Amino acid sequence: MSDAPAYQVLARKYRPQTFADLVGQDAMVRTLRNAFAADRIAQAFILTGIRGTGKTTTARIIAKGINCIGPDGQGGPTTDPCGVCDPCRAISDGRHVDVLEMDGASQTRIDDIRDNVLNSVQYAPTSARYKIYIIDEVHMLSTSAFNALLKTLEEPPAHVKFIFATTEIRKVPVTVLSRCQRFDLRRIEPEDMIAMLGRIAAAEGAEIEPEALALITRAAEGSARDAQSLLDQAIGHGAGATTADQVRAMLGLADRGRVLDLFDLIMKGDAAGALAELGGQYADGADPLAVLRDLAEITHWLSVVKITPDAAEDPTVAPDERARGAQMAAALPMRSLTRMWQMLLKALEEVSAAPNAMMAAEMAVIRLTHVADLPPPEDLLRQLRDAPPAPAAPGPGAAAPSGAAPATSSAALPPPRARATHAGAALAPAHAPDTALARYARFAHVVDLIRANRDAKLLIDVETGLRLAAYAPGRIEFEPAADAPRDLAARLSQRLQSWTGVRWAVSVVGQGGAPTVAEVRDAAEAALRAEAEGHPLMQAVRAAFPAARILTVRPAEEIAAAAAAEALPEVDDEWDPFEED
Repeated sequence: MSDAPAYQVLARKYRPQTFADLVGQDAMVRTLRNAFAADRIAQAFILTGIRGTGKTTTARIIAKGINCIGPDGQGGPTTDPCGVCDPCRAISDGRHVDVLEMDGASQTRIDDIRDNVLNSVQYAPTSARYKIYIIDEVHMLSTSAFNALLKTLEEPPAHVKFIFATTEIRKVPVTVLSRCQRFDLRRIEPEDMIAMLGRIAAAEGAEIEPEALALITRAAEGSARDAQSLLDQAIGHGAGATTADQVRAMLGLADRGRVLDLFDLIMKGDAAGALAELGGQYADGADPLAVLRDLAEITHWLSVVKITPDAAEDPTVAPDERARGAQMAAALPMRSLTRMWQMLLKALEEVSAAPNAMMAAEMAVIRLTHVADLPPPEDLLRQLRDAPPAPAAPGPGAAAPSGAAPATSSAALPPPRARATHAGAALAPAHAPDTALARYARFAHVVDLIRANRDAKLLIDVETGLRLAAYAPGRIEFEPAADAPRDLAARLSQRLQSWTGVRWAVSVVGQGGAPTVAEVRDAAEAALRAEAEGHPLMQAVRAAFPAARILTVRPAEEIAAAAAAEALPEVDDEWDPFEED
């Protein structure tokens, strides 16, 4: 049998053993050093952060520091555990009887807390200075488990320390958080991550290009464990000498320079060139979904660079790509970048769900190229206003071509010059009107009453089938329209009597009825639409987009009223807390 040591993955082999080994957590280390130096070690700690930032590792280092006795057996709590004394070695190996680790993700019930913590917490440590309970993913504990743990956290025995770790700090009850000293482990900065990966690669005797380390760092998204796992995979993939192309192939990424080429072609509206570039990347092994993700990443990067030019100095991006990105950000308008971002988010959903990812990606690229060079709405409106008038305007009643596409405009059209009103001959009541009917002075009030009582069928029948001949509060005479139901008079009388508590006389006449409410409304809309058709701006739209048609028209005062309703009310006298009386 071979005596060679068993292989260890890099994430375990290079796990930090002291605070000095932790990467990118200087603020937390400084606070702990000060607390240990002042002998102000908290009874409970809670460590939070994304995956792979070192929460469990930090918990074990704290446990070693609390229980370290030094090489001579005389040392006290320290932030620099020796690593050679019995407590240090036992805790590092996970076999110390007084340091109990519990997985909150799999042991969530109150019985687990009772068996692992509550039943033993009152007993003194066997050999260590403190008995330490480490609970990983503590947010997964049930409510009853948290409640059972709360009393012990509030008044813990002097020989007990608790260390909690979680990725979901918001799921931990406030009552637990208030009894713990909290440390937020940060994402590891790219510079620190690249330096760490370089040290590990050198220690392993592996040659790996700096650009390959940058690709791994970008893919790890601030997680040291993910970065070390990817480095382990990259070293095996490269068989001792790993290039950026090999890492890119391993991660399923496209060449960033080629993605920038694709982005440039899309923003120029070159659909054929963009499809050819996408096809070339696909033939070289790039995943279509990964290419769209890269496009989204570049869109975000360029948007940030446009607002904050210093963001271009990203260590995970090659110098020539930084210069190119800065030029592209300066040339592209923010509106185009935000539109690109929104469309890419939609495209990512479609490609993820499509049976053929490449086809979906090609359709997404075609859409992107067709909208990339569209002018912003205000420029388009300015061009339409400045355009020469059309040679011949269509008549007010001209119908839109079949299959025409809708056109919209943010410009408000002037209000119609005429207003159609519904009027019927007045009936002279035989006696003074009942006070209960005084609020129904006009027939329009009756229609509002039907609408308020939500009788949809009666409302439709009245608006489309009743031609008002004469009206007085309590009496209605009407000529029925061709499609009016025969029982309209009886139903209307019955409903009005039940709603008002007063008897209504509703009768039918053979002639003399006015247009129905629906006909009046349609006539007003037709007049407004005809006026819109004759507006110079609509004439310019027609000239630029022959297949356009009007969907809806709103008067200018209606748009202004809606805007006023949405606006925040002004505060006349605002209270100033710093103003003296």
